[in-house]
Amino acid sequence: MNDAKDMPLRRRRILAAALAALPFAACAQGVPKPTGRVVLSVVGKIGHPNAGERADFDMAMLERLPQASFTTRTPWYPEAHRFTGPRLRDVLAAAGAQGTTLRAIALNDYKIEIPAEDPQRFEVIAARLLDGKPMPVREKGPLFIVYPFDSRPELQSEKYYARCAWQLRTLEVR
Repeated sequence: MNDAKDMPLRRRRILAAALAALPFAACAQGVPKPTGRVVLSVVGKIGHPNAGERADFDMAMLERLPQASFTTRTPWYPEAHRFTGPRLRDVLAAAGAQGTTLRAIALNDYKIEIPAEDPQRFEVIAARLLDGKPMPVREKGPLFIVYPFDSRPELQSEKYYARCAWQLRTLEVR
């Protein structure tokens, strides 16, 4: 099994999540304290007991996680765009998330429940770049939960569109 393609997808995802957590595992308190402005807080059932029930991330911390990109059409833009950011499963792994449901909360207090299995099943990202450029708040940033809608017909539905949250500020793990 010398090639990653030989490894079953589930094992590759578990390994990727474990590797993504390594920079944070070295910190005795779980996720290190951000040095910049906090752009995302993961709260609730997270697995770093010394850190309490909160893991805060600044943009630099999110940039250090493995990045994913995809081009997809969305209901919010007239044409397809390229979204880039850490996979949501890697953000959750870094925070030690241990729940079955995520509650995404946006800056405007939009709230949506997302099954915790979605980031494992799909390449859901916390997009920080739109077509290679940071997204300001007025353009759905700085973080936008996006599913790769064009990758699977099942994702092209209101069910999954509603699970997207732009101007993401908090992920509550339940």
